Amino acid sequence: MLRIEHLTKVYDDGTVALSDVSFNVPDGQFLAIIGLSGSGKSTLLRCINRLIDPTEGRILWDDEDITAASQEDMRRIRRRIGMVFQHFNLVYRSKVITNVLAGRLGYTSPALSIVNRFSKADREFAVAQLERVGLAEKADNRSEELSGGQQQRVGIARAMMQNPDMVLADEPVASLDPVLAHSIMQYLEDINVNDKVTVLCSLHFLDLVQQYGQSVIALNEGKLVFEGSPEEIDDERFRDIYGQEAERVG
Repeated sequence: MLRIEHLTKVYDDGTVALSDVSFNVPDGQFLAIIGLSGSGKSTLLRCINRLIDPTEGRILWDDEDITAASQEDMRRIRRRIGMVFQHFNLVYRSKVITNVLAGRLGYTSPALSIVNRFSKADREFAVAQLERVGLAEKADNRSEELSGGQQQRVGIARAMMQNPDMVLADEPVASLDPVLAHSIMQYLEDINVNDKVTVLCSLHFLDLVQQYGQSVIALNEGKLVFEGSPEEIDDERFRDIYGQEAERVG
């Protein structure tokens, strides 16, 4: 169980990105996080794995307080949390296989990782992850040679190299067209259903939320304004989330 308790994040310039946000995520759930740009979705995900330190509140995962964890403890915790980024965060001049192997850095000696020394087992596991996302034949290509959709699939393979118990996906399809978006979401759904990995995925589009999300939270100006199932988002709740001027499409 992931428990978010009264989470607040105020940046140095005074911007309140999150304000007293609380919710729970059971193990194995696919949680969609929705809201306008700037609503706090990315800040929330980055607080969960402590890429950003929250100002107030607690984040507890399996009863361990992530917000109070030392740097050494966070290294151990982050091994269990895969991250998928909107803009892929690949080393574009490096080979695809090298980018995927980066997911094992938390398990590898820092000295060996600097010179790209990974075990045979790690390399075989990396190839298996590339096969899973349909990119085994691209292993030796430079990442910059791949399309956007392919690059995001590399990002998913990299996250799965950690054998994660939880994946945080920060707007993973925002840079992709609708057809590719569904392809990426299906990979995340497969990880959730077949690997029993908890997935927290921030999204803009309600059709994706309704198709893939088991549960939903919505943020508006850093505040939690909805928690429930996708089916509960009626027109009134839609306007609470996206503003009174917003119009549903479809």
